[in-house]
Amino acid sequence: MYPSGDVTSARGGPSTDSGDPVVTLDQVLRWSDVDYSYSNENEDSAFPNSYLPQNLTSSSVVESSGNGMVSRFLVDHEINMKIYLWRGHPWNLEVDAVVNSTNENMDEGHSSPCLHSAAGPGLAEECATLGGCRTGMAKITNAYDLPARRVIHTVGPKYAAKYHTAAENALSHCYSSCLEILIESGLQSIAMGCIYTEAKNYPRERAAHVAIRTVRRFLDKQKDKIFAVVFCTNTPSDIEIYKRLLPLYFPRDKHEEEVAISNLPADVGDENGETVIDERKIRIKALPNVKKNGPRSPQASFDQPVSDVGLTRRSSSYLDSYLDPVFMSPIKDPDDRNKEQWEKTAQAQSSWNCAAAKMLGLGDLGGPQLSAAEEYSLHSRYLAKANSLDLSEIAEMKILYRGGVDSEGRPVMIIVGAHLLLRCLNLDRFVLYVIKEFEPLIQKPFTI
Repeated sequence: MYPSGDVTSARGGPSTDSGDPVVTLDQVLRWSDVDYSYSNENEDSAFPNSYLPQNLTSSSVVESSGNGMVSRFLVDHEINMKIYLWRGHPWNLEVDAVVNSTNENMDEGHSSPCLHSAAGPGLAEECATLGGCRTGMAKITNAYDLPARRVIHTVGPKYAAKYHTAAENALSHCYSSCLEILIESGLQSIAMGCIYTEAKNYPRERAAHVAIRTVRRFLDKQKDKIFAVVFCTNTPSDIEIYKRLLPLYFPRDKHEEEVAISNLPADVGDENGETVIDERKIRIKALPNVKKNGPRSPQASFDQPVSDVGLTRRSSSYLDSYLDPVFMSPIKDPDDRNKEQWEKTAQAQSSWNCAAAKMLGLGDLGGPQLSAAEEYSLHSRYLAKANSLDLSEIAEMKILYRGGVDSEGRPVMIIVGAHLLLRCLNLDRFVLYVIKEFEPLIQKPFTI
C-alpha cells in the first residue's frame, strides 16, 4: 500500500550521496489512489493493518450518520489528489521542499536523523547564519546535495498535558508556517515528516491529528497554489496512525465522510486547524453587605436620559443599606491620585534611575537621544553579555517565558507578576535575561 523505501527510480534517477535512490512524485502513492480493499497478502508484512479499522467500518456507525449531521470535512477529490503517502525519509524525494524538524538553535544533532549527512556540510553552515528559529516558526534554506530544491526548518513544541492547548497550536503553526513559506518561495510540492521528537514527549496520535487537520484546513483555502503534500512516516506506529486518521480528514467517498462524522474528535480546531479556546468568563459576585430582605427602590424610569438614570441610582438612599460605607467612601479621582503619587516618587527615583542607567551602561537617561548606531552598539554589547552568562536561576523563577503563538500566529511572551519577587531578584541579571528573551522578537509583532 505504501511504496517501500527501497524502490528505485522509474526514470533511472541517480542515487543520493548516502546511497539511497532518488524517488520522484510519480513513484509515490496518492491518497486518492489507495485501494480500499487492499488485500493483506499484497501488503508489507511489517505493516499488516488495513487503512480503515473495524470500528470505523461498522454498519452501526454508518447508520448513525443518517440523522442529518454534516461532516466537518467533506469529500474533495481535487484536494485528495494532492495528498501523497510515503514510507521512508523525506530527503530521498525529488520535491520542491522537504521539512526538517529541528531545535531552536537549528543544531545538526537535533535535526531529523541523517538529514545533514545526506545534504552535506553546506546545510549546517547556512543554518548557523540564520540566528536560530523559534518554536512554531519556520525558516528556509538551500537543499545542497538533497534531491529537493529547498529545506524548510521548523521547531516543534514540548508537550505537557497541563498546557496541551498551547502545544497543539504551536505544532499546528509549524505545519502552516511550512506551507506558507512554500507558497511565498514560489514552490508547490513539499514532503513533511512527523514534526515532533521523543525528547519533547508529544503523543504521536495527538500530533498526527494536528498535522493532518492543519494541512486539510490550509488546502481548503490554498489548494490552487499547492501541487502536492507528501506525508512521510518512518516507524510502524506512525504508519498505523496515519492509516486510521487520514480517512477522517480526507474522506475519499461518501462512506468515509459519513464514518468520519462519528469518529472525528470533538475539537478539530478552527478554520486554521488550531485548537479553539473558549473566552474567559467573569463571575460577578453579589454586592458587599447585601441585606436579603432589605428595601428595594423603584427602578428609574426608562424615559429618563441615560445620564439622569445614572444620577438617580447613585443618589438613591437605598444604596446605603446595600453597600459597605468604606466601600463607597469618597476618594480622589484615580488619575489625579496616580499623578500625585508619581510626582512624589519621580524626584526620589531620579537619582537612583540615573545611577542604575549608568551602571547598566545606558548612559544618562536625561541626556540626548542615542543615534541608531549607538543604540545598535549598546544592544549588541548587552546581548553578547547576556549570551555569555548562565542566567538559569532567573529562568527558574518563571517570571518571563514564551507561550507558543496567539490566534494571529504571533509569538507570545508571558509575564507572571506574582513571581517578580524583588527581594530575591538580581535586577542587573534580570535585565540581561529580558534582553536575551526578547531578542528573537525584535522587529516582529508579538503578544504579551
